[in-house]
Amino acid sequence: MKSYVILISGRGSNMQALLDAQLPGACVAVISNRPEAAGLAWAAARGLPTAVVDHKRYASRESFDAALAEEIERQAGGRADFVFLAGFMRILTAGFVERFAGRLVNIHPSLLPAFPGLHTHETALRTGVRVHGCTVHFVTATLDCGPIIVQAVVPVLPGDTVQELAARVLEQEHLAYPQAARGLLAGRCRLEDGRVLWRDDTTSPAAALRVPAG
Repeated sequence: MKSYVILISGRGSNMQALLDAQLPGACVAVISNRPEAAGLAWAAARGLPTAVVDHKRYASRESFDAALAEEIERQAGGRADFVFLAGFMRILTAGFVERFAGRLVNIHPSLLPAFPGLHTHETALRTGVRVHGCTVHFVTATLDCGPIIVQAVVPVLPGDTVQELAARVLEQEHLAYPQAARGLLAGRCRLEDGRVLWRDDTTSPAAALRVPAG
């Protein structure tokens, strides 16, 4: 059975979605860079090992990332098959990304490559796009630019507020992330030559795109 570690910075709603999905793998730890992260208590209450690597205690991004990598590997008994970022609000160094290359996965609240970085819902409304969504992707050294695993699309409705659009996207995040994680853990998809291939060796739209009904 494959193992995975989840990294969080806050309440960890995507962490909860992953764990509630009963994935075909073992979560060996939930780790946060913030001691006060609410998701730590949620995970601990369900019997999961938790740990904190407080970024404020490190003088540089490199030293923090080194400590985080060591904690991940310690919790995983040497090697985690995957590391899932679930609202982990740190930009990781190239060295960290390289150390976990092909195993480091993130979810971003936009249809990448559109709207990388922060404030994606505000940007979507400001630019007038008709659809928005989320993307599960492998992490590379370039922010929000890694190979796409799964995307979910939602409509942008007339009169939408940022909060309404964000809630619609978050609902799909909680479905898309477990879908992607299940595919990875079960061996149904893999990273090859910079692209994600599903079991039939194609970038299957049926596997890689969620379009909610209605």
